[in-house]
Amino acid sequence: MSEEDLERYETDVELQIYREYRDVLPMFRYVVETERRFYLANEVEIHTRDSAGSVYFQIELKDAWVWDMYRPARFLKQVKVMTFRDVNVEEVEHLDLPKPEDL
Repeated sequence: MSEEDLERYETDVELQIYREYRDVLPMFRYVVETERRFYLANEVEIHTRDSAGSVYFQIELKDAWVWDMYRPARFLKQVKVMTFRDVNVEEVEHLDLPKPEDL
């Protein structure tokens, strides 16, 4: 496989994941971003931990979806992430869009 073929393959997979993300976003309440992964989840708990003078975060997600092109199954029942880096958690605002029959 040439380098160009590999790049084309990765671009196609990223596009598929983006389309899946767009389709599943309404099913989730939170967007969680760490330095390594991007998640959607319905429950998020963040715990600050201290280890030998260093602070890290333990994030627990339930009913989650992960943006990861190397993972065959992106829907996850439970996830635990530990990181020394920043964590961004945002609550998704779902707009009440009109139903097609209401238009």
